[in-house]
Parts: sequence; C-alpha cells; structure tokens
Amino acid sequence: MEQKNYDVIIAGGGPAGSTAATLLAQYGHSVLLIEKTSHPRFHIGESMLPMVEPIMQRLGIDWSVGNLCKRGAEFIDEASGKATLFSFEGIHHTYQVERSVFDEKLFNNAVQHGVIAHQNERVTQILCSENKVQIDTDKAKYQGRYFIDATGRNALMGKKLSTINKMTNLGKFALFKHYQLASTPAAEKLFVHGNIQIFLSKIGWIWCIPMTQGRLSVGLVVQKEVPGDLKQEALFERYIKASARMTELLDSAEVLSDLRIEADFSYLNNQRYGQRFSCCGDAAGFLDPVFSSGFFFAVKTAELVADQLHQGLISGTEADPLLHQSSDESYQKGFKTMLLLIERFYGSNLVENLFFEHDRHKGIKKDIIAILSGDLWQQENGFQQGLLRGRSKVGI
Repeated sequence: MEQKNYDVIIAGGGPAGSTAATLLAQYGHSVLLIEKTSHPRFHIGESMLPMVEPIMQRLGIDWSVGNLCKRGAEFIDEASGKATLFSFEGIHHTYQVERSVFDEKLFNNAVQHGVIAHQNERVTQILCSENKVQIDTDKAKYQGRYFIDATGRNALMGKKLSTINKMTNLGKFALFKHYQLASTPAAEKLFVHGNIQIFLSKIGWIWCIPMTQGRLSVGLVVQKEVPGDLKQEALFERYIKASARMTELLDSAEVLSDLRIEADFSYLNNQRYGQRFSCCGDAAGFLDPVFSSGFFFAVKTAELVADQLHQGLISGTEADPLLHQSSDESYQKGFKTMLLLIERFYGSNLVENLFFEHDRHKGIKKDIIAILSGDLWQQENGFQQGLLRGRSKVGI
C-alpha cells in the first residue's frame, strides 16, 4: 500500500517545487511532490542568471548539458543607436535553456533523490492545523508535518487567504513566439555569444533569447496603452517588425509556435508563510520579466524555504508560524531590489540615464552587473543600497 504520511508535502512540480523537494530529500526527510499536469510542458523564461549555478550544484545538476552558454545581457535602443553589454564573464556560468526540457530534468532529479512524485494529480483542499497538515487531491488524501505551496501563478495559498497584491505599474502582458532561424551572419553571431538582447520599444520592450539548435525565443512586453484596436497577432508583428535588428534576425525564419500570451504577471503574496506552510517561487511573488529574475527567484526561494524548514523539522518547531521570518527577510531584500530596479526601468528611463552611461564609473558598472546576475545579498553594493533607500510604488 502506498505511503500516505510524509514529512513534507509540496504542491507544484516546477523549478521551485522540484528544488525544495530535492534539498529536503537530501536532508533525509520524506517528501511528496504533487504536480497537477505532467512533464514536459511548455514554459516561458528561458534566460538564466549566473547565481542560479550554485543552486544547481547543490541539486547535483550539470546544466551545461544541452543548453546554450550565455555570456551577458545587452540593452539596445535602435532609435538612438545606443547599446550596452553587461558581461557575466568571471562570475558563474549561466545558460539559455529550453524550459520544458530543463523543468523535466529538475523534476526527475527530485525523484532520483528519493522524492515520491505524482503527476496529473490536483490538490483540492489544504488544511494546516496546529498538529498536522491534511492535503486532499482529486485522487487521494495525505497527511504531513508541513506543506509547501510551489504552485506558481496559481498561488493556492495566496488565493485561499486572499493575500495576492497585484502590481499594475509594470508590464501589462507579454506576447511571445519561438522561431527556427535561418543560417545568416546575424544569427550566427547571436549564437556565438548567447547573450539575451533587450530592445527598447515605444510600447514596452522586446526580448530576444537564443537557444540551442538555432532556435530563438522572441517576446513583446506591453507596458503602455495599445494603439487603436490592434489584436494580439497584429500587435506583436507591428512592434517586432519595427525593430530593424529583429527583422534581420527573423528573415526567412520558421515559426515554431503559435503566439502565446502571459498577462497580469506582476504581484506579491503578502502572506508567504504561516502555521505549517510556506510559499516559494511564483506562489510567493512574480515580477515583470525584463531582468530574467523569475526562474532565479523560484529556485532561490525554494532553497531558503528548504534550509529553514529542515531546521524546523529536526528541532520539532515546524508548526511555528514565524519559522520562516528570517529567511523571508532575505527574500524581501532580493525581491524589493529587483522590483525597484524594474520600476526605474519603466518610470525613470533607467537604460538611457544609467545603463548607457555606466562606463563613466567602474564601481557603478560592477554593482549593476552584480544585481543583474542575481547577487542580491551583498553587503557593499552601493547601487543596491541606493535602490533600497528609494520608495516603491507598491509600498513593500
């Protein structure tokens, strides 16, 4: 008969859930990981930050296999002719990944570490009491000592507790496609350096992410009002074709996917932990993707939650509603740093006023690169300290 009692039950088999599950299993705890769909499944967010690598090393993942090395991030304003590159050389290796493949790799890695993993099973009820956790699904009932919500933007606990705080001052929605590029000089140059390229647009910004086998992820993030009555496909095509460089790259390219949309993607869950539960990944919060922080925050929050929970489980204090208070303070510092940077990207012309001028001050350039790489917990980053002294429009 299958086991029904576990130390930890995790809902959501994406990067956050798989990471938390693996780390807790490495600590010796029994873990049930429940995923409502099945791998592989499509997911956007192919561009990784360098500070993901230490977490991958903890998980025992060799992420160099099958992925394209990413050497930096480029910001480009074709209207002014200005461009700048922030190089990640000398920090950690980082990559552009195909998320459907990589997410499945993380999920399977959790199983290899002893996690009991169920796919195509949906959590229907969560009860976290003083003495135990009761989880009902569409297939069974389980008990545990602790529950982790890693359900992404479904945010089970956030919706259950009505604690989702949406941010309306960032990007409104994203439209994106995958392409197979033709063999051209422009394409070959892009795949050699593997950089993510961010193009400023009159309506928001465009991402250009090279992947292995000559494929390209292209997205349009809309931040301003849509002109006229443009529908999604027409809107995407207008602003992609308005970019001379994107037009050159996509010449004779094969479209590999229909146009997809992600909307209302910036929010914070104001109650990320409580009695016998915590949230990680997008269930804790998600930011506009301009600085590629989504995957990083997913695995970083999972690491913070798993390490703190391990201490609670071995000391028998896992029921303490304040168990994650200290680790959540670390999360908030990182999240707020990235939020303030994104707010200034949209509201203070950050790229024109600072990014394109960074060579005037080597210290500022170094500090910016640290933040863009995901190194958000330094003690001596002057640029970060300046950001954190500023005020966020959403009040966190």
